[in-house]
Amino acid sequence: MTLMLWSSRTKERRATILAGLILLQTVSALFFIGDVIADLRGGTPLDNPHVLIETVASVVLISGVIFMMIELRSLLSRMSDMQSGLDIARGHLGEVIGDFFHAWKLTAAERDVAIMILKGLDNDTIASMRNTAPGTVRAQATGIYAKSGTTGRAQFISLFMEELMSGELDPDAQSNPKAEARGPRPLPDSARAS
Repeated sequence: MTLMLWSSRTKERRATILAGLILLQTVSALFFIGDVIADLRGGTPLDNPHVLIETVASVVLISGVIFMMIELRSLLSRMSDMQSGLDIARGHLGEVIGDFFHAWKLTAAERDVAIMILKGLDNDTIASMRNTAPGTVRAQATGIYAKSGTTGRAQFISLFMEELMSGELDPDAQSNPKAEARGPRPLPDSARAS
């Protein structure tokens, strides 16, 4: 997640720098175009080396502006696509979590504890946040692991990561959010053995 956030910020900086360069090139192109027009109005012939160099510089700068505008548009489009993918992944993870909790018939308290476990909180922190004893949280966590068929915290978390990374989104659930919960896939044999 940190890498994705860093990558997003880097792309935003690149887009800002690219927009700034486009602005500078546009101003430079306008300056050269204005200078060529002023020279031509002043009677300088078009075959003058100074006017020719300024004309070529203007054409090159305008070409650069057009190219950079295309690149900026492409960069912004990629950033938008990445954000859409991230939003879909976030929504999908929420669906996956809800489906698993429903299939395991977790109580409301167990759901709260399970969410906090998925967020990476330890039992003492969870107990403090829920105003319960650490032993109660340990008992609830043990119940969650038993209902989920996992042997501990790491395997419990990996269950959700595997589901999210599988890339198998249910098209009916996306097009119809009120579609019946599809339920979690069974644990792979490798996860059961550990």
